[in-house]
Amino acid sequence: MPTLSPMSGKHAAYALTANQSKGRHHPEPAHAFRGLFERDRDRVVHSTAFRRLVNKTQVFPSPTNDHHRTRLTHTLEVAQISRVVARQIGLEEDLTEAIALAHDLGHPPFGHAGEDELRQFMKEHGGFEHNSHALRIVTMLEYRYPGFSGLNLSWEVREAFAHHSKSNDPSLDEYKAAGSPFLEAQVADEVDSLAYNAHDVEDALTAGLVRETELDDVPLWCRAHREVLNDYPGLPAGTLIPTIVRKLISWQVEDLIQQSLLNLAAEGIDSVASVRACPRPLISMSEPMKSLRKDLERFLHRHVYRHTRVQRMAFKGRRTIRRLFEEFLGNPVLLPIRYRNRLSHESAHRVICDYIAGMTDRYARAEFRNLFSAEDDT
Repeated sequence: MPTLSPMSGKHAAYALTANQSKGRHHPEPAHAFRGLFERDRDRVVHSTAFRRLVNKTQVFPSPTNDHHRTRLTHTLEVAQISRVVARQIGLEEDLTEAIALAHDLGHPPFGHAGEDELRQFMKEHGGFEHNSHALRIVTMLEYRYPGFSGLNLSWEVREAFAHHSKSNDPSLDEYKAAGSPFLEAQVADEVDSLAYNAHDVEDALTAGLVRETELDDVPLWCRAHREVLNDYPGLPAGTLIPTIVRKLISWQVEDLIQQSLLNLAAEGIDSVASVRACPRPLISMSEPMKSLRKDLERFLHRHVYRHTRVQRMAFKGRRTIRRLFEEFLGNPVLLPIRYRNRLSHESAHRVICDYIAGMTDRYARAEFRNLFSAEDDT
């Protein structure tokens, strides 16, 4: 693979720069020294929903240990890698970073198990999906500014939620009407998968869910393991695993950049309009790397996500959400006043869903204890 050199902040013709933005829903004067997408990024970082990610499950619930990843640390890793990729390809780095930092804002407590439980409650009441809920957060549910609800992010950051969503929510249609996702959104989407595959392996090994020998049938891991031992013979186990994981990430990032540049050249992409018109993803890994990554994903599904310990934690999370939802439905007076006030003009299901989806794992457990423990009458 040829050596890649950064474009030193220069935007390629296919980058979606701030002067091409559709702007904000609520017009605001330009900032003295921060650009449009810089402000989007900063608003995400300063949001309540972003801070809550520190106690939301990635794979393991937050009290498992002090070293595994949470939604927040995963998000920061995705943002860092996304910015590197954007720079190499000549994209708008601030837009890419804003999308990456915002991409998991809509996740409820207890990870995908929590999302599955909320989806069951909401299937006859407008549905629930974390990307469309993230859009709801940044347009309605955050309340940090005096002149509007939400964060008033640029159209492009909001559009990225819609394109990433698998929901059929008609409110997303206006965002999807522009055509295929722009490249900055494609980068954040692709890097999300790249990051959690490599890091979930590391967390599973350090948490003792799997042994390193169980990865002997995963070609990508074996290749990285072999090269690391060649470079650093006798490396102790505590350093070996993170070194292998860095190698996995480095290979995939280099492959992603190189293949994406080849895709852009092959399709003759020379503008945002040509990106919008292209029916296939332009930011992608090579076919050989996709195959290797599939092997890693199969390992994770078989040995990590279906592991008894993970399944038990997921079961407890689903039960917590189920009991809370049922109790609030039967006794809406138990909701905080800010949510009770919305019941006059919104459905109880949606109000309760918004409340529970915003909880951290820790807060959801505390609410459960407050409502159902005989020893706690607060």
